[in-house]
Amino acid sequence: MSLGARWAGATELRVRLEDDDQRPEVRALAYPALVGEPAVGDRLLLNVSALARGLGTGGYALVVGPAGALPADPPAGPGHLVKARYTPLQALVLGVDEQESEHHERLRDADDLDGLPVVVADLHSAVPAIVAGARHAAALAGRPAPRVAYVMTDGGALPAWFSRTVASLRDAGWIEACVTAGQAFGGDLEAVTVHTALLAARLVVGADLVVLAQGPGNLGTGTRWGFSGVAAGEAVNAAGTLGGRPVASLRVSGADPRPRHLGVSHHSMTAFGRVALVPADVVVPVFQPGPTAGVPDEDGRPPLEDGSLTAIGTRVHGQALALVTPTGRHRLIEVAAGADLLAALAASPVRLSTMGRGLAEDPAAFLAAAVAGVHAVDLLA
Repeated sequence: MSLGARWAGATELRVRLEDDDQRPEVRALAYPALVGEPAVGDRLLLNVSALARGLGTGGYALVVGPAGALPADPPAGPGHLVKARYTPLQALVLGVDEQESEHHERLRDADDLDGLPVVVADLHSAVPAIVAGARHAAALAGRPAPRVAYVMTDGGALPAWFSRTVASLRDAGWIEACVTAGQAFGGDLEAVTVHTALLAARLVVGADLVVLAQGPGNLGTGTRWGFSGVAAGEAVNAAGTLGGRPVASLRVSGADPRPRHLGVSHHSMTAFGRVALVPADVVVPVFQPGPTAGVPDEDGRPPLEDGSLTAIGTRVHGQALALVTPTGRHRLIEVAAGADLLAALAASPVRLSTMGRGLAEDPAAFLAAAVAGVHAVDLLA
């Protein structure tokens, strides 16, 4: 075994497998807070089930624990929220709103977000693009960068530690805090529900705006309702019910080979069109003439042609009309997405990637997320 990269809450390993001629060595990921700190020479018990099926665990085997002596028990501390409940690695954490928390009194009767913009996205990959758009809009307006809280829901990864994006955005000062809601855990603050997570973002973090999305990875079955992103519609309802300003960030692609995800994904159409019962601002990018798609990828390959980006913008606009008045219940918001916004995305402190495609390969995906961040900052004016 050898040790690799480390980031907040996670340690990457190279592990040699026993009795596996097909995969003699694999990348593995350990969460030291759950399984202890692995050392070179340790024998480890690994979960390779998703890796063996080629599923979206980032190509990792997951460390269950040492095969020999167990790590020491963590020190006793406050908190009685159990997350990943009734699994062998359930985590006991201190909830931001529970009785032992210093914030309990502040949150006990809290019921109002007071117009806080809440940008809701389906995929985790939208998070850095939304924040990049928000920071870009603030800079153009001559305002300080907004104080952003990320609320991570439990449709994807449960440990926030899995996300290098969250760790890097926090290190760069792009997000103030991560609040893990539901069964998700490992954030700077822990919340029982999306509702308490949003209230904590406003009252404890002091956020100017919230970005809400599931953790890395998502579950889909190719059916209308069988996908984890359906929870985005419920998050819109939570934000609106609490007096926030929900902003729907559309899942868009100009490069996905699957027709159901080309333009506006059917996931967004279902979550925001059928599940979200509270009106939201549906933000649609308006691609500007000129070299909007003019960024080469990391290998120097040429960018997409402007014409293809313009065509996908027309498709997105037409699909979004089904979500907004007078056909749907939401409000249509059109935001320019030009070369300046693309440059802001290229300057992100984390590599932008969605479904294996980067900024140069699918600029529409990231621009569609970024314009939601731009609009959220406009709401702060």
